[in-house]
Amino acid sequence: MSLFHLLSVSSSGLEAQRRRAEVLVENLANAETTRTPQGGPYRRKDVIFEASKPEQPFQNVFQKELGGGPKGVRIADVVEDTRDPEKRYLPGHPDADAQGYVAFPRVNPAEDMVDLLNATRGYHTNVAAMSAVKDMIQKSLDLMR
Repeated sequence: MSLFHLLSVSSSGLEAQRRRAEVLVENLANAETTRTPQGGPYRRKDVIFEASKPEQPFQNVFQKELGGGPKGVRIADVVEDTRDPEKRYLPGHPDADAQGYVAFPRVNPAEDMVDLLNATRGYHTNVAAMSAVKDMIQKSLDLMR
């Protein structure tokens, strides 16, 4: 395993956490959206991660046959919440039904903010790992001089 392989692992983590943060921000922005182009309230989304082999352009055949080593992460899917929307009694609302109830998305802003903080921490952790690998590569080059 080379140091460049470690960079690709961290790179996959950066991309996954960036996409997770985008989805969480979309959830927060639409926490009160009662009408979408598809009809009905906004549906909360979640990102599903899975382990994956990052691209390894410099890996030799022996390492390939062993199949070991660290794995990266990728987004397996972005799933929508399938639960029924939350109903609130607001008879004067333009989207109220005949009984005066309005369907709101099942978005918990506090939960999504905590998830967003975790995504940010994960992103920064991957940046720190990449910086450490970069420093190791630089020290290796300095030793060869």
